[in-house]
Amino acid sequence: MAMAYKMATEGMKVKEECQRWFMEMKWKKVHRFVVYKIDERSRAVLVDKVGGPGEGYDELVAALPTDDCRYAVFDFDFVTVDNCQKSKIFFIAWSPTASRIRAKILYATSKQGLRRVLDGVHYEVQATDSSEMGYDVIRGRAQ
Repeated sequence: MAMAYKMATEGMKVKEECQRWFMEMKWKKVHRFVVYKIDERSRAVLVDKVGGPGEGYDELVAALPTDDCRYAVFDFDFVTVDNCQKSKIFFIAWSPTASRIRAKILYATSKQGLRRVLDGVHYEVQATDSSEMGYDVIRGRAQ
């Protein structure tokens, strides 16, 4: 129990690959999203899934498990009312109600460590079910 408390209060290390995949998404636009997970054995945040340039928001939602927590970044492209093409990067903290309490604590305490590494995120969304991070919610926040 003491080890679980220590891991929860310290957060997890963030692997270098997390920032690298994010920067490729941000600058090179070769990915639409990156999903991150915490590996309790190595005590680190790792890349879980990367969405290709042709994948969209529906594929991101499908990549998130219904019974475990994850982090995700999504490059949202949209057109403004002025007919201007824009892009905003969203950080999504996915913590479904069906996930374990331990996982929720680990993800909540490790979030800031990952956010510091992901420079250039415009908006953050905390979601416990798909309605809290629906496409309309994302679009509304971006505009």
